[in-house]
Amino acid sequence: MNYKLSASEIRELIVAKLSHNFGVTPAEATDEHYYKAVVLILRDLMTEGRKEFIDQAEKENRKQVYYLCMEFLMGRSLRNNLYNLGLEDAVSSALSSMGLKLENIYNQEPDAGLGNGGLGRLAACFLDGLATQKYPAMGYSLRYEYGIFRQKLVDGWQTELPDFWLPGGAVWLQAHPEKAVTVNFNGHLEERWDGSFHSIEVKDATKILAVPYDMMVSGKDGKGISRLRLWAAKSEEFDMKLFNGGDYLRAMERNAMAEVITKVLYPEDNHPEGKSLRLSQQYFLVSATIQDIIHRHLRTYSSLENLPDLVAIHLNDTHPVLTISEMMRIILDECGYGWDEAWDIVTRTVAYTNHTVMAEALECWDQELFKRRLPRNYQIIEEINRRFCAQMHDLGLDGCQVGRMAVLNDGIVRMANLAVIGSHSINGVSKLHSEILKETVFKDFYQVMPDKFKNVTNGIAHRRWLNQANPGLASLVTELIGDGYVYDAAELKKLMAYKNDPAVLEKLKKIKLENKKRLAAYVKQQNGVVIDPNSIFDCQVKRMHEYKRQLLNGLHILSTYQWLRENPNADFTPKTYFFGAKAAPGYYFAKEIIRFIAELGEAINKDPAMKDKLKVIYLEDYRVTVSEILNPAAEISQQISLAGTEASGTSNMKLMINGAITLGTLDGANVEIHEAVGSENMFLFGMTTPEVNLLRQNGYNPYLCYNNNPALKKAIDEMSVSGFNGMKFEKITQNLLSTDRYMVLADYSDYAAVQEKASQVYKDQTAWNRMSLVNIAQAGRFAADRAIREYAQDIWGASPVKGEITR
Repeated sequence: MNYKLSASEIRELIVAKLSHNFGVTPAEATDEHYYKAVVLILRDLMTEGRKEFIDQAEKENRKQVYYLCMEFLMGRSLRNNLYNLGLEDAVSSALSSMGLKLENIYNQEPDAGLGNGGLGRLAACFLDGLATQKYPAMGYSLRYEYGIFRQKLVDGWQTELPDFWLPGGAVWLQAHPEKAVTVNFNGHLEERWDGSFHSIEVKDATKILAVPYDMMVSGKDGKGISRLRLWAAKSEEFDMKLFNGGDYLRAMERNAMAEVITKVLYPEDNHPEGKSLRLSQQYFLVSATIQDIIHRHLRTYSSLENLPDLVAIHLNDTHPVLTISEMMRIILDECGYGWDEAWDIVTRTVAYTNHTVMAEALECWDQELFKRRLPRNYQIIEEINRRFCAQMHDLGLDGCQVGRMAVLNDGIVRMANLAVIGSHSINGVSKLHSEILKETVFKDFYQVMPDKFKNVTNGIAHRRWLNQANPGLASLVTELIGDGYVYDAAELKKLMAYKNDPAVLEKLKKIKLENKKRLAAYVKQQNGVVIDPNSIFDCQVKRMHEYKRQLLNGLHILSTYQWLRENPNADFTPKTYFFGAKAAPGYYFAKEIIRFIAELGEAINKDPAMKDKLKVIYLEDYRVTVSEILNPAAEISQQISLAGTEASGTSNMKLMINGAITLGTLDGANVEIHEAVGSENMFLFGMTTPEVNLLRQNGYNPYLCYNNNPALKKAIDEMSVSGFNGMKFEKITQNLLSTDRYMVLADYSDYAAVQEKASQVYKDQTAWNRMSLVNIAQAGRFAADRAIREYAQDIWGASPVKGEITR
């Protein structure tokens, strides 16, 4: 596929799109028209490129990879695809000749907020890595109408607003109503026997149509193109009888109830209706996807027996695990296979990635809800469970262990157990996380089936997070070591030759300062706060959750503020703290933490005595586009979760490749960052995982930490007794002094000490920039390309397309 178009050719295509698709001339067109015209040009190119790529893959008999995830946090796509296709300069020139700036066109695109954090962004990065390395692949998710909510802080309290991304984002999507499939809910089962042949039919089911919308994702140079298929829910039929009879509301209600499935990403589930909707979303994704995959396979082959040889289905976390029972349903009921044959096909095809040790994320469903909503899947899971438990008893396992491993137990359907039983591979996402899975979460399974367990450490799309987000740094890297790192991030190690080069370190410093100025301008525009680009930019950006311990950071900022009030003339390295995080809508304690940090920032930022010393910025509605501004400017990357709680993290990788220095615990992928850069090039603190476990066993008393640390005690007392900015935070302090589940107070003293150490090191800018360069040089191991190769070799058994793709 030839993507090399000249500026004049692109201009002609833009004019044609404006005329044919929008009925406007270039003079009449708005920036939005131009944005959509350019997108349509790219969509046409990538659609043709995808067809040629898949044709070549089928000629070479390559295994297809299907990646299922409830979220794909794509952000903006225009810059990414122009960069990957090598068309950015040509499009910029074409637009310039028409009196337009490409940057203004970029800003017409909304973030496709189809994700909430690292999980969804990882999935998006993997589509890039799959395409760049020429693995034929499709991602599957839902076309959420509103995606993740827009966050608005009102008096410090998170308020959720709908995210209207589709008006500007839908131009990337190509609808395929002819490929729609039906998904059934509810109903009752009717079983029939015809001799030895057993058939089951679901009667009186609620039928909902799943309509696919495709988005193309280009790899570098367009040699491979991934496809993301998003399913939208539609009512299968409109009840004209009800409508014509005057019962308009009931007729419309059926449509509305069907379409609610793909309205919002992660609806609140702290009530029965929310739980039912979440289960419906997961089954809707899985059923539509598996029907699509099997139909596609059977269009070419007459049998499913070769499916595991030609197809790899990957479950990204626990949400799509119903894939296992749904595949069994289709292979048994619609394709006529026996149980053993069907189970062999499923288990050799499906693999599962676990992303968390948090119990709330290892989804469980009430059996009665599950049985009512998905009667046939429940019946199949009953049989899976019966056979598995019998097999475990035959191996001599005791009843307690079998009960812990069972899918059905105590009125609960346990999806993580189903994932392990029905997959041929289970992997964690960092070395530490994978060991924790084997030692705790899936310990019983690991003892019986150790060969199933693997590790693939997460990775990021380094071309996006370095080359696109930080062009100044990318230009310096290319100047020093060439552009081979664009294709092989491991080549970044060549930068180690320059870690003691004063001229290079000075250039690195200047690039960082320019990026800090850009972030400062954004903050002034969005927050109305003036910040000093020469202060340390200390960043903690990730989902708001207790285990990520934004509270530890906030407590230390409050303590620092108190000290500065009492010591106004003390030697102090100026600092600007950045937070970016959304809390789940029903997670009220997390919202209280946001309020604490926001109000603390408000008090500090309006205090004239803090003007040149301390600032706290809460980046409202943090999203991919904001991350692309923050990461290049960050100098400290806070990764401070309690050891043993973070699976991997990916913000640590994005910040590291942009030269930020990790200040963190030995948790998740921080362990591997430490292996890469050494203690001298990061700021380590806190308990290790064994130390955390030992303290729990011996009994942790947060009051001892409170009473033994005067600075900590003073900060907690101000939060709960005197308050600041007109507010008190008794709920937070009560939690800290009673349960303190994530041991914030136990790690506080060590955290305060390492923060002081970082401030002292920052005074030696040569030493700091050397540490920064080492981090950039060692970040290549955290590229998504490397992770994809490991998945392909160790889990999927997939090979890249070898032949060149030509027109």
